[in-house]
Amino acid sequence: MSSRSSFQALGRLLRYARGHRRHIIAATICSVINKLFDIAPEILIGVAIDVVVNQEDSFVAGLGVTTARDQILVLGVLTFLIWAGESLFEYLYQILWRNLAQRLQAELRQDAYEHVQRLDMSFFESQSSGRLVAIMNDDVNQLERFLDGGANSMIQVGVTVVAVGAVFFVLSPLIALLAFMPIPLIIWGAFFFQRKAGPMYAEVRERVGELASRLSNNLAGIATIKSFTAEAREAERLRRTSEAYVEANRQAIRISSAFIPVIRMAILTGFLATFTVGGMMALRGDLNVGAYGVLVFLTQRLLWPLTGLAQVIDLFERAMASTRRILDLLATPIQVHDAGGIALARPVRGAVRFEGVEFRYAESAAGVEAIDLEVPSGHTLALVGATGSGKSTLIKLLLRFQDPAEGRVLIDGQPTETLTLASLREAIGLVSQDVYLFEGTVRDNIAYGRPEADEDEVIEAARTAEAWGFIQTLPQGLDTPVGERGVRLSGGQRQRLSLARALLKDPPILVLDEATSAVDNETEAAIQRSLSRIGHGRTVIMIAHRLSTIVHADEIAVVEAGRVVERGRHDELLAKDGRYATQWRVQTGELSGEADATLA
Repeated sequence: MSSRSSFQALGRLLRYARGHRRHIIAATICSVINKLFDIAPEILIGVAIDVVVNQEDSFVAGLGVTTARDQILVLGVLTFLIWAGESLFEYLYQILWRNLAQRLQAELRQDAYEHVQRLDMSFFESQSSGRLVAIMNDDVNQLERFLDGGANSMIQVGVTVVAVGAVFFVLSPLIALLAFMPIPLIIWGAFFFQRKAGPMYAEVRERVGELASRLSNNLAGIATIKSFTAEAREAERLRRTSEAYVEANRQAIRISSAFIPVIRMAILTGFLATFTVGGMMALRGDLNVGAYGVLVFLTQRLLWPLTGLAQVIDLFERAMASTRRILDLLATPIQVHDAGGIALARPVRGAVRFEGVEFRYAESAAGVEAIDLEVPSGHTLALVGATGSGKSTLIKLLLRFQDPAEGRVLIDGQPTETLTLASLREAIGLVSQDVYLFEGTVRDNIAYGRPEADEDEVIEAARTAEAWGFIQTLPQGLDTPVGERGVRLSGGQRQRLSLARALLKDPPILVLDEATSAVDNETEAAIQRSLSRIGHGRTVIMIAHRLSTIVHADEIAVVEAGRVVERGRHDELLAKDGRYATQWRVQTGELSGEADATLA
């Protein structure tokens, strides 16, 4: 990775932060003024030496202050003002840079999160959650650390070289050339380090993402790890991932650690040149003694801060590697657009139609084709078929998690691609097989779709979903914490809360994606009783594994390899004696379980 790409990342960051331009300019000005005040005391020391040696013939005397005593007093006052000014502007630049760092990191994290929320579901299917968390947390924090101190350091190194160089050339061009002699080597070393370290820090950022992903996945699957007594194996996998991160950092540290010793010797060369040549010139009378003192002191001021260039570039490279990842995430194109949509007409009747719908996943040949289905308002459609047949894909297309490549999906005769995502998804309640509960209370999770709902409405939704009975037995009732992902509740309890959450939203279209496949018979019966009540006057689309749950559906569609191969009511499909009838006999025990279970 070249220095050019790092500065391109810096340019992208500055364009992103253009709303903070005045803040950045003010912070830069304060850094510059602080550094000018910082190098002034060395100049005053040389002037003071000149006063002591030459007294009435000193440089200060030429400004109208005749006595040596008055000259020292004037220098004392100037020293006080300079130190006070340095302290004031140090306070100001720290306040400005740190506040800028806080504001930018908050905005970047928020913008990245909001952008990720707008991305289509295929993006999440190709990304690990650990990597995304690492970008929005660790990478943003890395940039914050650079803005906290590294940006100021880069500016002040540049100011030091320019300001001290100007003083040197005024006092003695020869010594200025000698003092500046190591600078090309220092700069070459800095950019050499940058070229070597850049790819290494990009690798470090990738290893951070892998480590975060490993930790996130293992903690989420801790029950599975324990049940298979795989603790030692998973600990070893984490150790290898962690060691890969350590190794990536070790390579970068090896390069950065070699920089300062080399630069230290270059600084010694410049200092010795100033010290010896300047001393000889002062002894011959070719150089004022005070000027010699200024040059000796300022040589350290000129060259020593350049040793910090390694740490500054280290911070810079880490920050730019992080910046690229953050801004690349922000630049990820949104496939399902919401711009220019119209609101779904109210009241929503809930009629759903799929017209010649085709869709294929880019990563595989799976998908659906030539799907023509219609669900009249208030009717129930059941989708059955083998895993991967395309049932869930139809639900994703209905919710516009994806857009069809051909054909269209309509609600109440309005194509979904013309609707705002908010009005479309507000009309649909989803109850998935994989229930996700947010950390918080039972009340928080039921009211997730309608946070403004009062307690009576929450309780009514819980009653309808047959969840109120177990909620009353919880230690704090509705205010009982459910734990992360609902770990304190059973699978059936989580499923009923998910149904209550959808019911409180009161959607005209209810989608049940295998909502009873992972629950016991008692819970299934409770959910079925709930569905018989809530399905009245509401459009229901069910994906079912257990055929006993869909016998009363208005229409059942059998999906195979992305196509609808059978459709009709339960009795009609049994009479056809096709795939549905075969699977029905398997599930009811009329055929051996080893029969062709194509709908399982």
